[in-house]
Amino acid sequence: MIVYKFGGTSLGSAARMKQAAAIVLNDQHPVFVVLSAVSGTTNALVQIHAKAAASDAAGAVEKLALLQEHYKEYIADLLKGTAQLNDAAAFVLERFDFLQGIVANKIDSESEKILLAQGEIISTHLFSWYLKSQGIHEQLLPALEFMRIDKSGEPDEYYIKSMLSKEMAQYEESGLYITQGYICRNAFGEVDNLKRGGSDFTATLIGQAIEAKEVQIWTDIDGLHNNDPRVVEKTFPIRHLSYRQAAELAYFGAKILHPTCVRPAEQANIPIRLRNTLDPKADGTLISEQSSKQSITAIAAKDDITAVKITSGRMFNAYGFLKKIFQIFERYETSIDMITTSEVAVSLTIDDDQNLSRIVQDLKLLGEVEIDPNQSSICVVGDFGMDQMGYASRIFDSLRSIPIRMISYGGSRYNVSILVHADDKRKALIALNGGLFEI
Repeated sequence: MIVYKFGGTSLGSAARMKQAAAIVLNDQHPVFVVLSAVSGTTNALVQIHAKAAASDAAGAVEKLALLQEHYKEYIADLLKGTAQLNDAAAFVLERFDFLQGIVANKIDSESEKILLAQGEIISTHLFSWYLKSQGIHEQLLPALEFMRIDKSGEPDEYYIKSMLSKEMAQYEESGLYITQGYICRNAFGEVDNLKRGGSDFTATLIGQAIEAKEVQIWTDIDGLHNNDPRVVEKTFPIRHLSYRQAAELAYFGAKILHPTCVRPAEQANIPIRLRNTLDPKADGTLISEQSSKQSITAIAAKDDITAVKITSGRMFNAYGFLKKIFQIFERYETSIDMITTSEVAVSLTIDDDQNLSRIVQDLKLLGEVEIDPNQSSICVVGDFGMDQMGYASRIFDSLRSIPIRMISYGGSRYNVSILVHADDKRKALIALNGGLFEI
C-alpha cells in the first residue's frame, strides 16, 4: 500500500483537488490518502479563534462568514452537476453552524483545537464526495478514531497501529482509504493536534502502522531543493537524501517537510518521496536509508532564533555546570538547537522565546548572561564523515564577507550549523549557493 499526503496548496482550489484525485486514481496500488485542510483555512480559523478569545464576537463571525462563502464557491466548482452537491453543501453548512456555536461560547484551549480540526474534516469529506461523484469506491476513516498522542504529546504508536488495523478491517474490500492529517486525540480523549505541518507526521505514522511500501508527500514544488527557492535563484531539487540528512534540513528550516515526520519512516525503513502536484511526472526527492553521498548536499535556514551566552569563571575545570544550564531550559520546556562551549562560556540558541525572561533570570544565578535576538541559523547538510576533506574551507570561504555569530559542528556527521544576524541571512544563502554549488 502507498500512503499519499496532499498539503493545503495541493487542495487550494476545486481544480487542484480534482488534480490530486487524478494522481491517486492513477496508482494501481491500494492507497491511503492523508489530507491537510484546504489552503488558507487553518490560518483563517486561527484568526477567528483569536478574535473570539479577545471577545470580538462580531469580528469572529465576520471572518467565519467570509470563510463559509469561500467554501460555497469551492463546492460549487468541485461538485457542479453531481448528485453529491447537495449532501456536501448541507455538511459544510452544518460544520459552519457548529463553528458559530464554538465562537459564541467560552473559548479555551480545548475549544480552540476543536475549531482548528474542522479544516481537515471538511477537506476529507469534500474529497470523498468528489470521488463518489466519479463512481469511485472509497472509505473515509476519521483520524479521531485512531490517531492519539500520549501524556508527553508524543504519538502513541501502539494505539495507532492497533486501532487503525481495526478500522481498516471493517472495510477490507476497499483499496482506497482517506483520513485527516494533523488532528488526533490526546491521552484524555480530547481533540488535539500534531502541531502545524503535522499532516506529514500523520502520513508517516500511518505508513509505519500499515507497513506501507512508500509514503508520498505531494506539494507545489518538485522535491526538496538545495537551497531556499524563495530567497535564492537557480536552486535545484535534490534527488536523493538519507533520513538523517532530510531530518536535519527539515528541522533547520526546509518548509517542504515537517521535522518530526522522518522518524516513523526511518524506524520502519519506509521511503518518503516528495512530489509536485503541478508536475506529477517530475522525479521529486527520495528519502531513504541511503545517503546522498555528497560532501555538501543542501542548505536550509531557520529564522526567529535567539542566541544566549552564559559566562562564568566557575565553569573552569568544573563538572556539573552544563547540567545546571540544561536543567533550567528543561524546567521551562524550551529546547536548545545549537550549542558551543569554551572554558568559561556557553553559547546556545533557542527558537522559542516564550519563557526567555524567566530563563534569563535563573541563568543569572550561574553567571553573566547575554542575549542576541533576531538571529538566523543556517544549516549546511551533507556527508561530513571523518574521511571528508575540504568542505569546511569551502563553507567559510563562501561566508568570508558575512559576520558569523556562532558555529556548531560535530553533534552530527550530517550538518554544519552557522548563526548569523537575520539581516545577513539572504546574503549568506546566496553566497553559499554560489560558493558550494558553483551557480
